[in-house]
Amino acid sequence: MNEIPGLALGIVKNNQIIFEKYYGVEDLDSPKKVDKNSMFRIYSTTKLISNVAVFQLIENGKISLEDSISMYLENLPTEWQNVKIKNLLSHSSGIPDFIQYNDISTLGSNQKIIDRLAKEKMEFETGNEYRYNQTNYWLLAMIVEKITQQSFEDFILKNQFSDAQNQAILSSNSLEKIPNRVQKYNRYDDATKKYTRDLTDEGKRSVAANGLAITLPAFLKWSIHFSKNDFLKSETKRMMWKPFEYKNRTDFFGYGWEISRVNNIYSYGFSGGNVSAFKIFPDNDLTIIIMYNGNKSFPVQYQAINHIAGLIDPKLRDPYLFTEEAITSGNLIHSNAKKETYGYRIENGTIIFSYQLPGSLKTSEINSFSVAGSFNNWNPENQSYQMAAKKGNTFELALPESQFEKGKTYLFKFVMNKTGWLPTPNNVINTDGTPDNNLTLRID
Repeated sequence: MNEIPGLALGIVKNNQIIFEKYYGVEDLDSPKKVDKNSMFRIYSTTKLISNVAVFQLIENGKISLEDSISMYLENLPTEWQNVKIKNLLSHSSGIPDFIQYNDISTLGSNQKIIDRLAKEKMEFETGNEYRYNQTNYWLLAMIVEKITQQSFEDFILKNQFSDAQNQAILSSNSLEKIPNRVQKYNRYDDATKKYTRDLTDEGKRSVAANGLAITLPAFLKWSIHFSKNDFLKSETKRMMWKPFEYKNRTDFFGYGWEISRVNNIYSYGFSGGNVSAFKIFPDNDLTIIIMYNGNKSFPVQYQAINHIAGLIDPKLRDPYLFTEEAITSGNLIHSNAKKETYGYRIENGTIIFSYQLPGSLKTSEINSFSVAGSFNNWNPENQSYQMAAKKGNTFELALPESQFEKGKTYLFKFVMNKTGWLPTPNNVINTDGTPDNNLTLRID
């Protein structure tokens, strides 16, 4: 169905490895199976290791979150002078992202890249918003090298992987021949019926952002060290996990870490390349790591971690991710299902919006469920459109048909917990045909 060539999965509970399994092959052109020696490149999950490196320097008083990057880097554009280390970590710098410009060579010197980016305008006011950006971590790596007088790679390996010799390496060049490094596949080509290999070389500039390749045993060991405060003190980790205060007051992200909350239980982590993810639940002494090398239909890192966390403790399950997983996988399993009108029915002059939760999910796990659309300015918090729990794990809302204009097409979606806009199954007649795949309602 979603055919993943090779995968490694590990779980740590109370600083003990309780699950470590390997599946599939490293390379579709080789019979070599994934095992404890397989090194998966984890792409942007690398940023978590880079975050720890930066906070090690902060903890040791070498740098501060409030330091302007111009204290450590020379010949910066005027517009960059007041960008602070905290803005790099929180992706709030506004500095142009070098991956957007094809004329920047991967072999170019740091100064040449700075000079090229200086020709571009700032993307937004520094500190205003979150906008994911690889330039931020390139600059952080330069600062680490300036302070430590070591290469970024050496500082990482000596301070975080000293007991994992030959099990971790930093390289953003997919063409480089590295023993035991697993081949990543970017996508599945339906025309050729083959996976396409990742053959990109992103250069040294990208190492801090996406270059780590690591075995599962080494990553599990790193996780235990991290949890036991071997890398950072607990108060430093709390600082790192504190939400950054964006000026727009809407974005929600830590200092380099995604922050999630389910049932008032916090977790922290990140993912990379749609082939890896790391998530830690500090209050539950639980960490889940997944690494794989491609998929046929859709990435699974977040859904897999959510599913596993829910199996360990149902309170850790994110109902939105669970529902999204059920819909996405259902589209594959039931690809030939009969097309039908979805999301509402009309009975005796009443329009009844209806949504049945998938699988084992219960209405009691949901804080709020609503319908939002062109009829209420797409506002999921409109009290008149909150849906009530019914039997059969279903949410419903009944509205008079007279509230809707005849002959007019309305667009709508279902929303879980105010922010979880649910996708639409494929076997639906009433959609608008746009990339958003909105549901439609029309009364003739």
